[in-house]
Amino acid sequence: MRRVTKISSAAVGLAVLAVTGTAVAAANQSDNDWPYAHHSAASYTLAAVGDIACEPDDAENAATPASLKCGSPTLGGMSAEFATAKQATDMHPDAVALLGDEQYQVGKLTDFERSFEQAWGGLRMLERPAPGNHEYYPYTKKDDNEAGQNGAGYFGYFNGHDQVGTPETQGQAGDDTADKQGWYSYNLGNWHIISLNAECNSDAFKHDCSTTDSGLLGQETQWLSNDLAANKRQCTIAYWHQATFSATTASTATVPASAPGAGGAEGAATDAWWKLLYQHHATLILNGHEHAYARLRPMNPDGQYDPTHGIPEFIVGSGGEALDTLAGSPGNYDNPNVVTAQASAFGVMKLTLKSNSYSWDYKPVLPGPGFDSTALQYSDSGSGTCN
Repeated sequence: MRRVTKISSAAVGLAVLAVTGTAVAAANQSDNDWPYAHHSAASYTLAAVGDIACEPDDAENAATPASLKCGSPTLGGMSAEFATAKQATDMHPDAVALLGDEQYQVGKLTDFERSFEQAWGGLRMLERPAPGNHEYYPYTKKDDNEAGQNGAGYFGYFNGHDQVGTPETQGQAGDDTADKQGWYSYNLGNWHIISLNAECNSDAFKHDCSTTDSGLLGQETQWLSNDLAANKRQCTIAYWHQATFSATTASTATVPASAPGAGGAEGAATDAWWKLLYQHHATLILNGHEHAYARLRPMNPDGQYDPTHGIPEFIVGSGGEALDTLAGSPGNYDNPNVVTAQASAFGVMKLTLKSNSYSWDYKPVLPGPGFDSTALQYSDSGSGTCN
């Protein structure tokens, strides 16, 4: 039985986290003990956020409309991504879960290097990313027309690349091969953590969002089933980009397959992942995609409130890109499972992971465009137990 209690609304360092390994500490330096010191087994800190870096305003992006680039008054821009990066750094995390759309608009390698790297590069060896639609798909909105990267810039940045920019096939973003597009798992103490790739409507996945056939998403879903079955740790977190259940659309209180508005075809496909995670008593699910923060009640795979066995979902898409609009208002959200949410400021969620319990703490760090400092009065914190 899983209980969520005390709810209120208001290291790795020199060594990369192994794909299936545990956080490793490298050395103990009294004058700079984070992230190099040997870690206490009592708890680990996981910072989580997605939807982060604006597109650089440089010659390579000269054809991109100014409203989509760093410096646009409607975006958080460089100020927001630097603010959230500092907030994450001040948490002294053992790992950083990046929830997709790390780099806008199409995640070119050069854009990662000229924007995301400038703000978040100091945490790079702690970052455990998942990709988003902006790392895979073309962008043809708002008078823009940029070719999709199918993960090339994403893998090139996080896994490294050769002299001409070809990504390495293995690295901290998982395997980049014909039969495995960057899904992986790792461990922090008693916690098993899974990063998944939901970008099934891309060329890389052959636009096949079926989780039951022999396509790439079907292979990923089978891998998830095997990974969960092999896991011996009591507490489990899974994260991917498109939320299955939403805070910014109303069509989220029924089975995702019949109401895929939360995350399009990708959000509907991840219904199968919810079923597997529910079957294996997962503790938490984290998503981005919606440029907001939201906490949803423990749910079963049908999106029904399930206080006994349900999985809480957190949406943390407030990393720096333009903010969205919530569906409904406090006390009357369109999705009745939304407990609390905000879309007026940027911020990172801090998760403290203990041997059989966790706590979360979310406080925004910078008001969004059009909002003043009162947006920073929001906070959401609480704690819960594993199964």
